[in-house]
Amino acid sequence: MSSPPRLRSFTDRYPYLGPIIWFATVEYFVIQYVVASGWPTPYSLLRNPISDLGNTGCGAYDGRPVCSPQHRLMNFAFIGLGLLIAVGAPLIRQEFRERRLALLGFCGMVIAGLGTALVGLSPENVNHTLHVIGAAGPFLVGNMALIILAFTLTMPTGMTVFTGIAGGVGLVGLSLFAAGADVGVGQGGIERVAAYPQTIWLIVFGLYMSTSHYLRRRRMRRELGLQGSSA
Repeated sequence: MSSPPRLRSFTDRYPYLGPIIWFATVEYFVIQYVVASGWPTPYSLLRNPISDLGNTGCGAYDGRPVCSPQHRLMNFAFIGLGLLIAVGAPLIRQEFRERRLALLGFCGMVIAGLGTALVGLSPENVNHTLHVIGAAGPFLVGNMALIILAFTLTMPTGMTVFTGIAGGVGLVGLSLFAAGADVGVGQGGIERVAAYPQTIWLIVFGLYMSTSHYLRRRRMRRELGLQGSSA
């Protein structure tokens, strides 16, 4: 499938935009820390799932103490993360437009982003069904997309392996989380095994792409300088 000419032209003019957008997903971790720090009772990374930070109630929820005064900020973080993933995917896709199978992986990342945004729009205690459907975007589709990208993108071996491991670990975490098997790390801990590798990958991949663009442009300037001096 060919890319729209305007999108190709835009990404050629602003090659750093897509990578920077994905690197900006670091906000997700920063805001989690800020929101968790505001809990009147200690927030547990092992006991409490990530969604508890966006829970709009204050009291017992599913057998856990939940009270997140800054739940609006966390839900904005979910929505922001989702939009960053979904917007960055088609921009970065242009860097690999010769790899047709990679399109499937990037479409999966768009779905992951839209699902993440739905999580923020439907807190767990407001509409649990939509919340779970949204979470399936990054947990299932997003992690599968990483596996596809690991096999289809032309990258250094280390980045390829990291991409595959991130997706694989996420899927294993999802399987355990869905089965209710926390393997000693708690419900919140095993959910993070399913969720965090993907976001960490987005940050690392954004940095990798930005660095690649910088080195490529520096090499081109150096070659042009050598040509000018030899003329």
